[in-house]
Amino acid sequence: MIDAVWQNMIDAARACRNPREISPFIEAGGVSAAILTESGKIYTGVCIDTACSLGMCAERSAIVAMITAGESRVVRLVCVMPDGRAGMPCGACQELLMQLDRSSPEIEILTDLETGSIVTLGELMPGWWGASRFSGC
Repeated sequence: MIDAVWQNMIDAARACRNPREISPFIEAGGVSAAILTESGKIYTGVCIDTACSLGMCAERSAIVAMITAGESRVVRLVCVMPDGRAGMPCGACQELLMQLDRSSPEIEILTDLETGSIVTLGELMPGWWGASRFSGC
């Protein structure tokens, strides 16, 4: 079941999703993401796809907005794909999320908008290589 916080995140992600061509080399907004931080703020982002592969996933775009605002702890994440369904963060996004905070394995990722299915980042990345670096932090 989707709670009110998840619904707010889904609505925020859908509101910023705006597929468009920026130039003959760049398309943006086909995928959107919303992250919820420990403070309760929601940050959103869209994908930026480029011809030279220097683009950015929607999740990382939202993370950039969060870090710019001075935060670093993500609690929840939802991605909205072009077909309107929930999507999973790619490996690069999972890795960045893991490196943000020692509690990142607890990040909840909404995997199905209809059923409310959730997976944690730690379930996606068991035995993550960098966990020992957080000891003593």
